[in-house]
Amino acid sequence: MLHLRRFAQTLALLAVLSASALAQETAPPVQGERHVFTIDRFTFESGATVPNVQVVYGTYGKLNANRDNVILLPSHYMADFHGYEPWIGPAKALDPAKLFLVATELFGNGHSSSPSNTPEPFHGPRFPVATVRDNVEAVHRLLLSLGITHLRAVAGFSMGAEQAFQWAVSYPDFMDRIVATSGTAKCWPHGVVRLEAQIGAIALDPAFKGGDYTVQPKQGVELFGLVWTGWLFSQEWWRKELWRQMAPPGTTFETFLTSMRTGFIPGADANDLILQARTWERHDVGATKGFDGNIEKALASIKVPVLYMPSETDLYFPVTDARYEARFIPHVTLTPVPSLWGHPAGIGISPEDRKFVNEKIAAFLAGQ
Repeated sequence: MLHLRRFAQTLALLAVLSASALAQETAPPVQGERHVFTIDRFTFESGATVPNVQVVYGTYGKLNANRDNVILLPSHYMADFHGYEPWIGPAKALDPAKLFLVATELFGNGHSSSPSNTPEPFHGPRFPVATVRDNVEAVHRLLLSLGITHLRAVAGFSMGAEQAFQWAVSYPDFMDRIVATSGTAKCWPHGVVRLEAQIGAIALDPAFKGGDYTVQPKQGVELFGLVWTGWLFSQEWWRKELWRQMAPPGTTFETFLTSMRTGFIPGADANDLILQARTWERHDVGATKGFDGNIEKALASIKVPVLYMPSETDLYFPVTDARYEARFIPHVTLTPVPSLWGHPAGIGISPEDRKFVNEKIAAFLAGQ
């Protein structure tokens, strides 16, 4: 059983729900090395050019002599590079004894360049809205700086899956395979509605002051977390009270819900939360140059095999959206995750989900 407080802290980097998963394992977690890549001047799709843009990333394993054992793991919402550790280890899908894993952090997570850590004149609400393509472009430069010109795979969960699809469209020959779990190639309108409601929860807090706050808008951020919680797991997950599996004995529903509201991403900056929500809601591979907004055409351009793993009960990225997109991807294996755990099933939050996801990814990467 997981301690309720620890679970609340894992939400700090939705990675980890991954830390939650790892807490149930007897083997110690793998250790990654943290690095920072700096781009002297980076021009975002919005046209804004920002100096000294930073991309934080972690590495696991070692790059081989041929530089052909690299898998890219782009991060998900507000996560750090530890977010993929449920997939990393000698008995898991990604063995760092054989692979060189590069786990990158999105703009806006408070570590890579973000509203909260960028000096004037791009501080706070003035930080450019970063698109998924902006993040892919920055990481492409990072990889080239490491002498990496080809990837064995790009594998991502949630916003990491969004980035994986974008890689396949923007750089179709740069990798051999794509893995996308609990994420789609476009944020469809229902997702925009949800995200706008959460952004509005923060913006309506009087302390927010249009993003120029002097203290964090605590009430707005807590309401943001509560709305997020309502979408995180499936309705049946709540009905069956599966939350009890992550709480100590005696925890009440009211206590659990309060923890989710007050402990959601503790310490996160409100402008960072909004920036990454904007990145998420504006994602559409069809908007890539050359596709004229046609997502079906963009998906049809993907050359490499794709393992597409939506969660059967995901409310963020419904399985119906994944089924629609899969119709247009030439070499796709659509494998829904059979789980009641909703969105985080795709990272492997429960032991059953973790086993299923690791086995499917390992087999796919092995060409099975």
